[in-house]
Amino acid sequence: MKFLKICTIILLTIYIFGCVEKTTYSGKIIADSDLTNLKLVNKTDLLSKFGEPSYIDNIQNKYFYFTEKSKKKNFYNNKIVYSYLFVFELDKNDNIIQTDSINLLTQDIAKYNKIVTPNNIIERGLLEKIFGGVGPDQIGNSP
Repeated sequence: MKFLKICTIILLTIYIFGCVEKTTYSGKIIADSDLTNLKLVNKTDLLSKFGEPSYIDNIQNKYFYFTEKSKKKNFYNNKIVYSYLFVFELDKNDNIIQTDSINLLTQDIAKYNKIVTPNNIIERGLLEKIFGGVGPDQIGNSP
């Protein structure tokens, strides 16, 4: 009888707490209304509305904001509601000159990876790979 009560309590606990839906946010927490209304003019408006960016590219003067919302019901039922990357490009006067919102769930991410850094090791021969730092350099001078 005692064993039956313990099993019933365990099963009820698993049943009740196993179906609880949990919402998780990653990156910047941006409201759904902010996702559709991105009318920003300058850096001050940007920082007041979204806060500090997830990443700043100082060379191209771009601000990146990442946001993701996911819902989890149990360990096998995970659903990502939305996943966005917002890119704001600023000019020298801190005015926003270009905005880009990338839906990471639907957009082809491979098209953003077309610029490739050349790998000189692949172009070299087998002996050069093995003895790369030995002998004269490219110009013909000895080290």
